[in-house]
Amino acid sequence: MDSCLPTLIERLAERKATIAVIGLGYVGLPLSQALTDTGNKVIGFDIDPAKTSALQAGRSYIKHIPDEIVRGMVGKGFEATSDISRLSEADAVLICVPTPLTRNREPDLGYVTSTAESLVPYLRAGQLIVLESTTYPGTTDEVLKPILERSGLRSEETLFIAYSPEREDPGNTSYNTARIPKVIGGDGPKAAAAAAALYGQFVERLVPVSDTKSAEAVKLTENIFRAVNIALVNELKLVYEAMGIDIWEVIEAARTKPFGFMPFYPGPGLGGHCIPIDPFYLTWKAREFEVPVRFVELAGEINTAMPGIVVERIAETLDARFKKGLNGSRVLVVGLAYKKNIDDMRESPALRIIELLEKRGAVADYHDPFIPAIKPSRQYQPLAGRLSVPLDPATVGGYDLVLIVTDHDGIDWDALVANARVVVDTRNATRNVEKHRDSIVKA
Repeated sequence: MDSCLPTLIERLAERKATIAVIGLGYVGLPLSQALTDTGNKVIGFDIDPAKTSALQAGRSYIKHIPDEIVRGMVGKGFEATSDISRLSEADAVLICVPTPLTRNREPDLGYVTSTAESLVPYLRAGQLIVLESTTYPGTTDEVLKPILERSGLRSEETLFIAYSPEREDPGNTSYNTARIPKVIGGDGPKAAAAAAALYGQFVERLVPVSDTKSAEAVKLTENIFRAVNIALVNELKLVYEAMGIDIWEVIEAARTKPFGFMPFYPGPGLGGHCIPIDPFYLTWKAREFEVPVRFVELAGEINTAMPGIVVERIAETLDARFKKGLNGSRVLVVGLAYKKNIDDMRESPALRIIELLEKRGAVADYHDPFIPAIKPSRQYQPLAGRLSVPLDPATVGGYDLVLIVTDHDGIDWDALVANARVVVDTRNATRNVEKHRDSIVKA
């Protein structure tokens, strides 16, 4: 082994290394917490100074990570900064930045490339650089590595480069960062050994694979599996609905089979950073190899179409119940987060549904106990700053229709149904409501 690697592994093993985490969002902040809790010196970097100032003051901006967790991190030596030069202090740098899609559904690696370019002046021999952001197979080798090597350092000689896909599930209390097995792919055996030494400190189980491309493919495979199966039940929902069959009842009965079946549930569309995006990362990369991925593309099309199908169901319901169209109707969207009990609205189908409703002349408001105001986003800029409305009887009764997009715990579904003129339920949230069931329309 070259002299850089034993030194790095020794520093990691003795907790003398400094670890930098770039991007302090839903992935980077829990990762920083896990590293800090195991005795590492951690520097968290984010380009948003409001975030780093809040963290340094012991305040969290993520609902499921309370302030006391952040205060504990700071008390153990965690530092949050927007000073890029601090990264020169790090023995290992973990990159957790967004990898969105463009409007044409092509990978946007702008955050990855700009991060790598910003790192170059601060790289030094013996560092480990790990990309955790979801991306297509080949990104680490074809995009990240060439930029980092502009520093004059060479992978597997004086620099160690790896890919380890994030597997965070925001709000999941059963599986935190340490309990989720960690897939590791190195750009060679030295990088793989360095990455294993780092993650082995705080992750219960390591899952090494042969290279960075394989690790990148693992992440896509996991999320495409979910996307395809959700598309399947979304399509089954439409078929069974035409036959007068309740898809939710069918799934609950099917899941009693102890083998050969795994339940997935329909909904108003996919949300979160990974599942709506990952299929398009693979289909884009597959074109380079002239390999069709029709099954994956079809799943993406089905899931992308769901917000439009929900809006059509709203229009049909308004016409059937009140003989009126969407234009001029008032709709209350319950739930803005992409899944229940979190404050994460990334890629939420609720945003697209609101946009579609307003394009057709409806007035659309929302209620979400976890999101008091809509945060700015590139895709839905006109919605930024809108405030959550209360869910009291007078407010609910003032809308022509209430649409359930996110089934947060803690919402009184009985009261909602009792006070609404009509409820369109995309999550089966009202399944236990016994009174006023004639006011509920499943979608």
